[in-house]
Amino acid sequence: MTVFTITFSPTGGTQKCADLLANGLAPSHTVIDLTDRTLDFASIAFSADDICVIAVPAYGGRVPDIAVSRLRQLRGSGARAVLGAVYGNRAFEDTLLELRDTLEAAGFRPVAAVTALAEHSIVREIAAGQPDDTDAAQLAGFAAKIRERLESGFVPEPLAVPGNVPYRTFGGVPLKPQADPAACDGCGKCAALCPVGAIPADQPAETDAAACISCMRCLSVCPNSARAVNPDMLAGLAQKLNALCGERKQNELFL
Repeated sequence: MTVFTITFSPTGGTQKCADLLANGLAPSHTVIDLTDRTLDFASIAFSADDICVIAVPAYGGRVPDIAVSRLRQLRGSGARAVLGAVYGNRAFEDTLLELRDTLEAAGFRPVAAVTALAEHSIVREIAAGQPDDTDAAQLAGFAAKIRERLESGFVPEPLAVPGNVPYRTFGGVPLKPQADPAACDGCGKCAALCPVGAIPADQPAETDAAACISCMRCLSVCPNSARAVNPDMLAGLAQKLNALCGERKQNELFL
């Protein structure tokens, strides 16, 4: 049995949650990075003996479109999948259901699902520091229960998760990171690591706003803190989310 984590984690929170789950299932695991646009996802195949922890962030209560596209290219071949929807303390809404449907279509067999909290990728003071020690303990407990499910050999048909069809509409986030030309030294790290190629390699101080998915990867990897979003728009979003996210949500397990 080989354990994989398959994650779309532009700012690292989703990967942390996936690692906490995977570490509870096996001492080591292989990472497949859905943000890496250089990978040939259609060439990646699994077997029925494999366990895949597949985690994505909730973008407006949905799976990011680019993650759906790349997951659809994988060949599940009956591999058992542990689903993860990671969100910044607002809501995950239809994320788990869309992820389950996408994975079943790609040939995976979902056996369990988890929703987990991580620091909000845009308004960083929301769920700041999560997953923290409390989350780690909860996810370790979830992993123990999932391991029991895997050892039993039972696969639910289908795995019951919350959500609605049609999935909720999500039109994206208007906050698009821009670079300060005076601070940008042209290193190109943001361009190389952008999951959707929205930053030209030869002009890394620019951003293709139409292609940008507001994942904030460029902010998290810039060594000079040269990228930022409009501060007035950020303040407005923070005010709105703080009104919705005052009470700490709980991680949940679905078996």
